Amino acid sequence: MALKPTIFKMNINLSDLNEDRYETINLTVAQHPSETTERMMARVLAYCLNAQEFLTFTKGLSVADDPDIWAKNFSDEFLLWIDVGEPAFERIKKASRLAKQIKIYSFNTKSDVWWQQSQPDFSKLPVDVFQFPFEQIQQLANLVQRTMSLSITISGDSLYVAGDSGECEITYGVLQSH
Repeated sequence: MALKPTIFKMNINLSDLNEDRYETINLTVAQHPSETTERMMARVLAYCLNAQEFLTFTKGLSVADDPDIWAKNFSDEFLLWIDVGEPAFERIKKASRLAKQIKIYSFNTKSDVWWQQSQPDFSKLPVDVFQFPFEQIQQLANLVQRTMSLSITISGDSLYVAGDSGECEITYGVLQSH
């Protein structure tokens, strides 16, 4: 019998000072059985950083060819493709032919090594690459509850997250901007 995903309900009060956007987002997030809490929360942060019309979580790890998050318009055109982790160059090269905009959010302990090895190839593609410090993602993962309310404020290159069980700050670096 296959393991089922764990479902998390999140009510997020988002204040994006960079984009002058203020909204409440209700998310239902399915954590794949093989997904860590850290990766799931990196997906949530990527979602918040890119909140826009048509943005949605995909089946992610369950469907290998799909990104973690996408925005498709009514004509089924890819407006935005978001991968979380350290994707292979060939995957992103293929995505660059499908989507108008591609973003990668790296967060793992192996992120620096991945970027050193991948940067020469990725520099040839129109893709934005960001990195969250793993220690900060771990702090965020410690705040996770099955049902939770979060307040996320984005200012500069920082996300300030406050929840029922604590708060933390997550910074992100730009590794590549096209």
